[in-house]
Amino acid sequence: MERFVRSPSDDTARMMLPRRRASLFVLLAIGLAGAWAPIVEAQQTTGQWVAPRTADGHPNLQGNWSNATLTPVVRPAGVGPVLNPEQVRALEGGRAEFIEADLVDSDPNRGAPPVGGQLTGEARWDAGAGAVGGYNQFYIDGGDHIAIYNGEARSSLIVDPPDGSRPAYTEEAGRRLRESREFLAQFGQYDNPENRPLAERCIMSFGSNAGPPMMPNYFYNNNYTIVQTADHVMIMTEMVHDTRIIRLGTPRPLPDNVRPWMGDSWGHWEGETLVVETTNMHPDQRIVGGGATFSPSARAKVTERLTRVDGYTINYEFTVDDPGTFRRPFSGQVPFKALAEQVYEYSCHEGNYALSAVLSGARAQEREGGN
Repeated sequence: MERFVRSPSDDTARMMLPRRRASLFVLLAIGLAGAWAPIVEAQQTTGQWVAPRTADGHPNLQGNWSNATLTPVVRPAGVGPVLNPEQVRALEGGRAEFIEADLVDSDPNRGAPPVGGQLTGEARWDAGAGAVGGYNQFYIDGGDHIAIYNGEARSSLIVDPPDGSRPAYTEEAGRRLRESREFLAQFGQYDNPENRPLAERCIMSFGSNAGPPMMPNYFYNNNYTIVQTADHVMIMTEMVHDTRIIRLGTPRPLPDNVRPWMGDSWGHWEGETLVVETTNMHPDQRIVGGGATFSPSARAKVTERLTRVDGYTINYEFTVDDPGTFRRPFSGQVPFKALAEQVYEYSCHEGNYALSAVLSGARAQEREGGN
């Protein structure tokens, strides 16, 4: 969720840090090293960095990458598009202080939390503040740094419209939302598995992590593995281990009524840039993220551009053009940084009893005549 906090050192630096949330999960290592195609090493020519090449001559995007960042999707009011060094220091320093305070050891003699208590800071429990949250930040990795794109410290990931905002919704989008609410109103939120969020059911990742567009989730597991061949690009998202298969070459679009998760993606190379165009996205998929995800209409199209600009960075650009949802297209830019670590399998349902537990608990309440 995008939130803002007033900084004593700079009144315009108000981006607040992600709220604590945690979920324990089982991690199993996966080995992908042997699957990558041969790589031609990068060369330096006249001082300009040149991307390494795969065996078929295209820029090599393979490896492990992360788009974790403190920069929100939508720009805070009153903040310019580029942050100054003082603002960056205030935001990143505040994040570091928050993490340090949140990891203070708990009092081993503390009592049980009150019903509905919320974990907060050193005290850990705050009566009446809502659901119990995560224990601390140990399992959370929402991003510790401001996004640097082409040397600029960005205050938002959306760059067009120029004010960094999302465009207004269309009347059609409002109608779809009302119809969805009216349909769901006939059910309790724990009546059926289908009433629960996609991520809780281990179908799709939280927010728009897998995309398109591929956005930070400001939670954890903002990591990706890219593998290329001559006619395909595979992008595996750590969160819920979603995997996009992007076909290269002349598009052979799916019929309009076939709308898979993550859509129908076709890519081609424009010089140093991989351009991916995606249509036919599933109507129940949530995209864009950053606290205000939405379901795409049948006319939605997302265009992505991935350009490797140095040994440690892929510049990722996206444009969402959905005339059935927004009054105009909007675009954003996100740096993907090289991850010098292994990406682990997100075994979403292995040892995860949440879904069966909440549904069986609801049935028990019904038998007892509870609400």
